[in-house]
Amino acid sequence: MDPKQSLLRQLPAVDRVLNAPPLADLAEKLPHAILLESAQKAVADLRRQILDQPAAIEDAQLSPEAVSARALALARQALRPSLRRVINATGTLLHTNLGRAPLSAAALEAVNEVARSYSNLEFDLDSGGRGHRYAHVEELLCRLTGAEAATVVNNNAAAVLLSLTALAKGQEAILSRGELVEIGGAFRVPDVMASGGVMLREVGTTNKTHLRDYRDAITDQTGLLLKIHTSNYRIVGFTAAVTAAELAELGRERNILVMEDLGSGMLMDLSAFGLPQEPTVKETVAAGVDVITFSGDKLLGGPQAGIIVGQRAAIEKIRRHPMARALRIDKLTLAALEATLRPYLDQQQALREIPVLNMLAVPAAELETRCQGILRQLSAVLGDKASLEVVAETSTVGGGALPLTQLPGFALALVPQKISVDELAARLRRAPVPVIGRIQENRLLLNPRTLQAGEEGELGEALASALGSTESVRR
Repeated sequence: MDPKQSLLRQLPAVDRVLNAPPLADLAEKLPHAILLESAQKAVADLRRQILDQPAAIEDAQLSPEAVSARALALARQALRPSLRRVINATGTLLHTNLGRAPLSAAALEAVNEVARSYSNLEFDLDSGGRGHRYAHVEELLCRLTGAEAATVVNNNAAAVLLSLTALAKGQEAILSRGELVEIGGAFRVPDVMASGGVMLREVGTTNKTHLRDYRDAITDQTGLLLKIHTSNYRIVGFTAAVTAAELAELGRERNILVMEDLGSGMLMDLSAFGLPQEPTVKETVAAGVDVITFSGDKLLGGPQAGIIVGQRAAIEKIRRHPMARALRIDKLTLAALEATLRPYLDQQQALREIPVLNMLAVPAAELETRCQGILRQLSAVLGDKASLEVVAETSTVGGGALPLTQLPGFALALVPQKISVDELAARLRRAPVPVIGRIQENRLLLNPRTLQAGEEGELGEALASALGSTESVRR
């Protein structure tokens, strides 16, 4: 008999696959439609392999139990969430592709508490009447920044768009050429201004802009003096820029609102940890800027949000704009943001509890010690499957924040002996909890600065599995 026909005759029908273990054992636990689809696909894949490469198929692969096990793997893959936790071993703290800032324990608890029940999102518990959703964070933001009023939208790009539209639609906004930024996703300030009906008036040059450039550009059409903090790039060398305080003074002199986008934004000075001096939100408010926008999920260390603080009349105008409702944040974000902001009332508490601040402050010596511990743990398990060494390695802040900052530290450099580095990285991405490292000079670098509590053991397990070790890393 033709080998193909013999194998095809052994291929079980879909109903036999469904009634065989392990699928039959899970019939009450998993959706029938997914089990049926997986069984059909398993049978179809085997039929295709028989027709294409019959010599590669063994009789044992065609038993109902074997095909059922194959179908179960497909079912589990289909039911696995698309958005999943990953282990960030890249050393980039605010990795945009990996979700930026991890939330604090308090923020997670707040989200859980609000999500599992009803809440006073827009209900005033004192009066019994309708409340204001932004009241949950406005007082905190004003206390922390010194601003008169505050509101929040779903991200900082939205905060910039809404503020420009509400404050200067149909008018000109004056901006330095050196601050015509583009951020992720081709979000360009000139395009955003055009979308909001604001006319851009460029002043100065790429590397130098003076206060007189702004003053000379002011006309009856000027609605806003705009400043964009270049948080995701730097112009160095022969440069000059107008300070927020200088621009604010000119705005008061000519009765024109001044707005600054701080981008990543900081609520506390982090220069004590070797980071460059950056303007904090409080300092920018004190400089007299009328409206300030910044992100909640970057250096602040909270959920994705666009925060707007400043002069009360300007914030009220922004809050009343029809677009504000389309860009508002939900109750879960508000809960996480409030819980993130509260520790900033005590800066030492913020450093202890907010993961991004904690990671920024880790000294290089501690990272070296952690690397050595992981090395000892893995060396005994992996044997000759990979070469391992601890190497000096810098970390970056990421997320468009502090682009020139390099945080000194150490990483584990791994070179697999039997597979390529690319294949190892791919296997780690397919792990139950995916591990994301960084390939450099044909080595996989695993940086512990961005590992969360308890993840070192999971990292070891994933490596052992990816390299084919049968020993467990957890002892």
